[in-house]
Amino acid sequence: MNPRVKKNAYVCEIVSLTALGFCLSFSEAYAEAVDNDSRHPLNLQPPNITAQHPAALTPIKEPTGQLVLAQALALVLTGNPELAAFSGEIRAREAATLQASLMPNPVFNVKALNFGNNAFKDFDGDTVMIKLSQLVELGGKRAARTKAASLNQELADWDYESKRIDILTQTTQTFIGVLTAQKRLTLQQQLLKLSTQVLDTAISQVKAGNVTPLEETKARVAEASSRVELMRAQRELVTARQQLAATWGSDNPQFTRVAGDLDSIDEPPTLESLFQRVQSNPDLARWGTEMTQRQAVIAREKSKAIPNVNLSLGLVQKVIPGDTAMMAAFSIPIQLFDRNQGNIQEAEQRLSKAVDVRRNVKVQIATALNTAYQQLDAAYITVTTLRQEVIPGAESAFKAASRGYRLGKFDFLDVLDAQRTLFRVKAQYLQALSDYHLSVNSTERLIGGSLNPSSIQMSEDSQ
Repeated sequence: MNPRVKKNAYVCEIVSLTALGFCLSFSEAYAEAVDNDSRHPLNLQPPNITAQHPAALTPIKEPTGQLVLAQALALVLTGNPELAAFSGEIRAREAATLQASLMPNPVFNVKALNFGNNAFKDFDGDTVMIKLSQLVELGGKRAARTKAASLNQELADWDYESKRIDILTQTTQTFIGVLTAQKRLTLQQQLLKLSTQVLDTAISQVKAGNVTPLEETKARVAEASSRVELMRAQRELVTARQQLAATWGSDNPQFTRVAGDLDSIDEPPTLESLFQRVQSNPDLARWGTEMTQRQAVIAREKSKAIPNVNLSLGLVQKVIPGDTAMMAAFSIPIQLFDRNQGNIQEAEQRLSKAVDVRRNVKVQIATALNTAYQQLDAAYITVTTLRQEVIPGAESAFKAASRGYRLGKFDFLDVLDAQRTLFRVKAQYLQALSDYHLSVNSTERLIGGSLNPSSIQMSEDSQ
């Protein structure tokens, strides 16, 4: 064999093997360099996404002393485990969008042909080919799949927003529950104090011989019953406090009390004005992005019906007679049977389904809003009626009965009945106030915004 030709063949093989080894080692070195370089594009996060959603649960300082609603909502946004789980899904979809935007990798290929024994011994009949191939995507495939993935990422943002508002709504309702439990405890303390005063009066009347000892027994029963109700109210307050602390991931609440004004109410707006605001509800607003994403999926599937081209360029080395030649090739599949028609039809059907689901979601939100509004309106009427008419009358009746009992004009049953009536209507008033604020909160969730400026609400300032 010609030494020069043989030398060229060996050089060609060495270059090929070196290039192949370089590619293999480069991929590992490159990956390590990417991991170690925080400024590398693959390590950069898209703006305005991760800044909104915590990557993991942030250690929080347990609040002490008095707690207001704004503090509770801030703690929930920082420490709620459900929100942290949603942030992981958002980052996963960011990565999917990045992957969808990448081009196919080129392929490096080396072939050595016609070597063996006898006539082909010692590479005498060898042909060495070095080739670089690149898949060229046609039909806008990369842009189509990137857009579909990006819109899918936006849907994750909408899902996060819905969950965020759900958790803030739940926290506000739990906060109202603690505030109501505190008021109920105060009411039971007042009832016990009043029952004790009535008992003292009954004891004095028995000692004076004005009434029988049976009156004292009845007063002691009423006082004992008030003590039982007070202990029940204390347990309910402990439970409510633990439920509130659980919203920010704590099982040991350290705050002493919550502060808020349940007595502040406003007349509800008209139902028609609320219906005009339901488009702000994220559960409904997300469907604009959902429809666009479904259309992007159709475009992505249609782009797959256009075949891709595989281009190749390389060198061919003939050991004998030692000639070198260029080679170029391309290949393209013939879309004879599979034109991705099944996936296209599937995407179109999912778009049609989305139209029906969107309509159903709108009906459900409207129905829920109507129900919440009726509860809100009823609670408002109940609060104003009890406040303006019932409670003043019950207080007046109890004062009159107590004064008459001391003067001997009424018996103890009259006093006991007036006392029970007064505190029953006060308990109804407290429950009506709680129902009002809970209904305001539910209505705000459905319209995606604030209902009344003075209500206990999830305003931007309180977040």
